[in-house]
Amino acid sequence: MRTTMLRERQKKRLYLLAAAVAVIVWYYYFYGYPWSGPDARSDNLNVIDPLEDDVEGLTFTKRQFFLNTKPFRILSGAMHYFRVPSEYWQDRMMKMKACGLNTLETYVSWNLHEPVPGKFNFTGMLNLRKYLELAHSEGLYVILRPGPYICSEWDFGGMPSWLLADQKMKVRSNYQGYQEAITRFFGYLLPQVTDLQFKRGGPIIAVQVENEFGSFSTEVNHLMFIKGLLRLHGIKELLVTSDGSEGLVRAPFYQDALPTVNFKDTEQGRTGFEVIKQENPDFPLMVMEFWTGWFDHWGQPHNTDDLSVYAERVATILDSGASINFYMFHGGTNFGFMAGANEFSHYKADVTSYDYDAPLTEAGDITEKYMKTRELILEKIYKPLGILQLPVVPANVPRVEYAKLRMAEMMTWKDLTSHIMKTGHSERPMPMEMYKFDSGLGQSYGYIIYRKQIGSGNWLELPGKVRDRAQVLLNTWSVTTFDSDSKKLEVQMHASQPNNLLEIVVENLGRVNFINHKAPDPDILNKQRKGLDGDVKIDGKFVTDWNALALDFDQEFLYKISRASEWKSFIPQKNSPTLYRAQMVIAGTPADTFLNMKDWKKGIVIVNGMNLGRYWEIGPQRTLYIPAPFLKSGMNEFLIFEEHASGEYLYFQKEPQLG
Repeated sequence: MRTTMLRERQKKRLYLLAAAVAVIVWYYYFYGYPWSGPDARSDNLNVIDPLEDDVEGLTFTKRQFFLNTKPFRILSGAMHYFRVPSEYWQDRMMKMKACGLNTLETYVSWNLHEPVPGKFNFTGMLNLRKYLELAHSEGLYVILRPGPYICSEWDFGGMPSWLLADQKMKVRSNYQGYQEAITRFFGYLLPQVTDLQFKRGGPIIAVQVENEFGSFSTEVNHLMFIKGLLRLHGIKELLVTSDGSEGLVRAPFYQDALPTVNFKDTEQGRTGFEVIKQENPDFPLMVMEFWTGWFDHWGQPHNTDDLSVYAERVATILDSGASINFYMFHGGTNFGFMAGANEFSHYKADVTSYDYDAPLTEAGDITEKYMKTRELILEKIYKPLGILQLPVVPANVPRVEYAKLRMAEMMTWKDLTSHIMKTGHSERPMPMEMYKFDSGLGQSYGYIIYRKQIGSGNWLELPGKVRDRAQVLLNTWSVTTFDSDSKKLEVQMHASQPNNLLEIVVENLGRVNFINHKAPDPDILNKQRKGLDGDVKIDGKFVTDWNALALDFDQEFLYKISRASEWKSFIPQKNSPTLYRAQMVIAGTPADTFLNMKDWKKGIVIVNGMNLGRYWEIGPQRTLYIPAPFLKSGMNEFLIFEEHASGEYLYFQKEPQLG
């Protein structure tokens, strides 16, 4: 009898243990392992935060926003963490507060966060969570615009170039390959920020669904897909869209997200506001992007605004009762190869600086536009509430003019390219995204080299359209250069020797970041593959069997060439791409400075492993911004990749020269 009872007890214990295990497995399956990283924290999207029952987020009625049931007006400034050194985030936020702003708006750069499919980077300047937490500590609310498409004069509108390895890719649509990529990215991104929503005690008060979608497409189902992912991963704050007036009408999403309008001109604003007013009497008016200035293209004039016209536009918006986001409040810099481009009548690449003629300069300086903005906000918003002064404006970050620096060493084109590890092969040249280099992936940024050993030959003919600039080298010396506007891609090479090395070096100057439905080719985003695509001919005969080399100056490559043995004493070079090096010793604490590339033609500058971006003699930009955090006390390494003809010195100055 006792044995039977013991067996029954053992069975019950086993049943209870099995049930407990089942519950634990079920819990971890749905709620995630708290020790297994940011995708599975204990504050997973399914966990109800006690704050959510007590806190009401951003709502609206009768044209009025409310935050936790109290009337609220959004006074926001755009600043993108990925364009500003993390050491300067707080300085810029404090200047926002001193201008009277209560909110910070930021995009999220998918291409930087997921440079390789399934491999993510949220460190350093990409530490989005740290950025949002800092905004919270500085007393700023946040409007989060996670894309996945952001435009923003950023390469490919923030979408990763590896999407284009799929020849059937249809970005910004419900194409399955695109949906799968977004699902993976949002599945990693959103769980990192859900607990930073206002309803859970954080700063995020609103989240945008895609960006200016109606200007591009009428496929509203894609917006529904994006919304579904946001809600699935725990985004519970107010959803918004932003667009011009026509876009708001072409892709109405009013039942699912609050419409906001983007504009610069006052009349454009009135038109956009009328669209919103007619749709719903409760919708509050908001300018999601009031364009405080404009961006620049290489070879075009520098854009600036008349201060009085700017002030009149701001005053009109504030007098209307609308909420406002100043885009940009602080633009920052398109470091590296991240500048985007436009292509309507022809291709135009964006410059490195994203100064934007914004209230804060590229280096974070206070401007007349900043002081006028501050004055208007104080007079029209705060004084009627009895608030007579704003916080003291922080001082500008100090800058220095370092002594000019002479080049010390050089590495020839032949030696430089000998260190390239990412190589591929094809019968005819293909776009950089289509190769399977040593990593198994295509190339995203920089220069692609098409290399072929040839016999004697005279006339070289390239295929189709160059994307975006091709330099033809014969035995390492430059023969000619073609760009995206070149109509006739032919050149006389004079290859008289029996054995010659032909190299066609094509630079990706930036993928198009914006297109609308009225463009000559509305499908141009899906055609942003860079390099050459098609048959090359010499004297009318097809040339096959090409080697391709990816010169993208990634961190592994920079580490390798910095320690290479092929460096020679500096001699100025002409008509052959060359890498130059100089070292500068800084005594004490480094300070911000601007690098003037006068006497140089075209290329990139890398300081201590950080790619500052492009310089180009055609302007308008003449200087590159070097933030102090990119420098260090002691020895600093400067690498200059010059495509054509070198200068001898690097010149430093305190003030920018943007055109």
